[in-house]
Amino acid sequence: MNLPKISVIVPSYNQERFLEATLRSILDQNYPNLELIVIDGGSKDGSVEIIRRYSSQIAYWVSEPDGGQTRGLIKGFNRSTGDIQCWINSDDLLRPGSLREVGEYFLKHPGVDMVYGDTLWVDGEGNAIAPRREIPFNRALWMYTYNYIPGMSAFWRKRIYDKVGGLDPAFDLSMDADLWIRFAYAGARIKHMRRLWSCMRFYAEQKNTRLRDKTYLEDLRIRERYWGTAKPAFYTLKRRLAMSARTLWRVVLGCYSPKEKIYIEPPSMPGLEPAMAQRKTAEVTTCK
Repeated sequence: MNLPKISVIVPSYNQERFLEATLRSILDQNYPNLELIVIDGGSKDGSVEIIRRYSSQIAYWVSEPDGGQTRGLIKGFNRSTGDIQCWINSDDLLRPGSLREVGEYFLKHPGVDMVYGDTLWVDGEGNAIAPRREIPFNRALWMYTYNYIPGMSAFWRKRIYDKVGGLDPAFDLSMDADLWIRFAYAGARIKHMRRLWSCMRFYAEQKNTRLRDKTYLEDLRIRERYWGTAKPAFYTLKRRLAMSARTLWRVVLGCYSPKEKIYIEPPSMPGLEPAMAQRKTAEVTTCK
């Protein structure tokens, strides 16, 4: 079986604590057509020593200031040559056998542009918290709920990445959400596989945990592009309907795990309304 080349980009900065486990989770797959690229942002800890240890199995690596994660990823994708692309952060993990499953899926489904699986939530020590199983991609639900595609379990063809112009450096935190929705509006066929392809870490120092408010503001900018306004008419009602539909869909598909801390998101969750209010305040201040 002539499996497609998969380019895996690993962006990293001062992640000595997790980096080696991430690299091992990729290399231990023994995928026969792997292109591993590591973009380090000039780490001051022991990251470079770890990268050097595996340099013979890495197609390209560099350690230098890169202006942030998104610009580092762009650098990596510009270097990549694989037909299939993905990235995995240096604190997350790929599950055993995931790359082969992905390669075989794309081989059997030439018309699919992107596929994503599910993820296993783990803590800072790698202990399992709960599986996080998702629903298929639905653009309307995605727009009025949140980016529920687990980026560490997402893979796509280079052709769709090139078609939309790649990652946008204007986004520091929601660059994945921005990329997925541009794929969708470009006509990409996006599919979901009910397979645990990765492990996502939850810990106090996690970037998106620390910068949640900024993430919401970036999410709002993405949606505003398509809504044509920062808050569309009947937003609260539409969001509650979308959240209810999403929850019901997950229940019907058996997505919820007894260990999943009943993460059934109540329809009353405010969503982007705090960001909308923050945006409005900023605009008023600017006008003065």
